[in-house]
Amino acid sequence: MYRHRIILLGGLMLLSGSAVAQIGNPAGMGVDTKMSKPGVPAPHQTNNQDRLFAQLMTAGGLAEVELGNLASGKAKADAVKQFAEVMVRDHKDANSKLKDLADAAKIPLQTGLDPDHQVVRDHLDKLNDEAFDVAYIKAQIVDHQKTAQLLAWEISLGEDGEMQRLAASMLPTVLDHLRRAQEINSILTGAAVRIPPVVAMKEQKP
Repeated sequence: MYRHRIILLGGLMLLSGSAVAQIGNPAGMGVDTKMSKPGVPAPHQTNNQDRLFAQLMTAGGLAEVELGNLASGKAKADAVKQFAEVMVRDHKDANSKLKDLADAAKIPLQTGLDPDHQVVRDHLDKLNDEAFDVAYIKAQIVDHQKTAQLLAWEISLGEDGEMQRLAASMLPTVLDHLRRAQEINSILTGAAVRIPPVVAMKEQKP
């Protein structure tokens, strides 16, 4: 499973690096697309993929900020607190950029937590200390895996070039978030490889 995850993330990174070639997918144009010239959509023309991407990405981004603020106050481990602060900072910025594009394309967006993330928040609110840290980080891993796939989907199938470019710029950051969450989870759950103190001392001897 770990090997499969590495291959998946590697493929997503390659996709983010080649995203420029994917911008303006002609096969994804909506039937009502207005053209600035033959074969070139006018600015802020969207298809179903763009609209769904904007709505799902907004739901996830709002949740990242909400849960990050919660974790900043409740987490016990410093690594979790620091991770949560990064989530709030990075996703606030991404949310703002996406909202500007959605407003320009007249895509309605929600302003609060969606039902699925509300369930996660309610669950986390009941936990404390190590139990909270583990549950929060595990939820972050799941959400960032979904977000990475959503970004790759938009890069490949979206019509709005600005949304595709935003998705391409966000993908490396989301993959980095995912990697950091996996590393923290390994430490919290004891899955990380740790060298016993005696062995470490022996290895330091000439």
